[in-house]
Amino acid sequence: MEFEPVIGLEVHAQLKTETKIFCACSTAFGAPPNTHTCPVCLGMPGVLPVLNKKVVEYTLRMALATHCDIRPQSRFARKNYFYPDLPKGYQISQYELPIAQHGYVDVEVNGSTHRIGITRIHMEEDAGKLGHDPHRPISMVDFNRTGVPLIEIVSEPDIRTPASAGAYLRQLRAIVRYLGICDGNLEEGSFRCDANVSIRPRQTEALGTRTELKNLNSFKHVEKALQYEIDRQKEVLLDGASVIQETRLWDPHKNRTHSMRGKEEAHDYRYFPDPDLLPLVIDADWIETVKAGLPELPADKKQRFITDYDLPSYDADILTSDRELADYFEACLQKFNQPKAVSNWIMGSLLGLLNAKGKSIDQAPISASDLAELLKLVDDGTISGKIAKGVFDEMAESGKSAHQIVEEQGLVQISDSSAIDDIVSKILAANPAEVQAYKSGKAKLLGFFVGQVMRETRGQANPKMVNEILKKKLQQS
Repeated sequence: MEFEPVIGLEVHAQLKTETKIFCACSTAFGAPPNTHTCPVCLGMPGVLPVLNKKVVEYTLRMALATHCDIRPQSRFARKNYFYPDLPKGYQISQYELPIAQHGYVDVEVNGSTHRIGITRIHMEEDAGKLGHDPHRPISMVDFNRTGVPLIEIVSEPDIRTPASAGAYLRQLRAIVRYLGICDGNLEEGSFRCDANVSIRPRQTEALGTRTELKNLNSFKHVEKALQYEIDRQKEVLLDGASVIQETRLWDPHKNRTHSMRGKEEAHDYRYFPDPDLLPLVIDADWIETVKAGLPELPADKKQRFITDYDLPSYDADILTSDRELADYFEACLQKFNQPKAVSNWIMGSLLGLLNAKGKSIDQAPISASDLAELLKLVDDGTISGKIAKGVFDEMAESGKSAHQIVEEQGLVQISDSSAIDDIVSKILAANPAEVQAYKSGKAKLLGFFVGQVMRETRGQANPKMVNEILKKKLQQS
């Protein structure tokens, strides 16, 4: 039997506000346990929450960027459950009346564009964090994260493959980073995902029993966990058993999921409107103000890079995956306006260097203007492309400019035709057997002669001139 996966994702993005959603405590990461707390976020009796306006503004940005309908009036609700990291015994979220709904994101997978619907975006507060002692049977709770503002982005069950799920998550992360509302850090948990997955026979409409996957802290883990769960559910059904609705944890060390608990439904949380918070009313003027302040978003920037700079879709996709990377590219173009050459160096040498060192583009050891200076030296024939690779490495290591390195090390390209002519003559005279073989039809030996000339000149001879002079002399000899 042919099965079709049905996948929906719930993404939590921590908003980059300085204070929490309902109190003035700091949201800074990494503080000593329980130092960023107050009676409000600790749920002390008699305290009242006060909504952070910046949280609403950031949520509106995301709603507009994902083509959502924004409700003129929404409500906060209490999501009731007991867990040691939840001091109030409930989480303030939104349920029946979320701030935004009915949006979408377009993603590209293997050259095809897929539209993934967004059911809703709502605001809520985060819970605390439990730490488990590896040596004693005790756990400790840190309430610093309690009350940190989140938006939850709930997709429609429109995703059919793990690859599409990964593309959707990468697109969402790019959007929140472009908007400046979330740093998208999966390792620190400021951008995290739960996945719901089921399978059904192809060409049927009824949904199968779904499982929820948690502990997915990288795009690779999401894709691996989904594929494992799809395969697991297929085996269950083909064996004549039934899939159990449950929450399962992904184990990245064993590359498998295992059961955590039965899956909760909405009624299990006994949602009801929060009596301490008034309905949130958003007027049209505020929406228009937020819309006017939106930056160019990844999809629009990608299309502009393709149209304005004549870049391949692959290049544009990589360069616009990160706002700072796109800015670096365009800053380089201001000094050296050859888009494809700049793209090749950024995607090759620069990103290779950053990946090797585990650094982001804003930590690049070579500025955009310095890279442009290096590319100018190649373009005007001052140095060869091969020499430029070494100069690039030296720039990254020493912090010196390309001009300084070229001058100090005497790397200027030899473009004197008479000097190259003399060296070519010397090389041909020293290799008569190879010359005869070339003239007998072994044209690939031209590369041998080029290599000999480049070795003699320490890579500084102009490659184009070397090829031209070699061909001419070989014909004459």
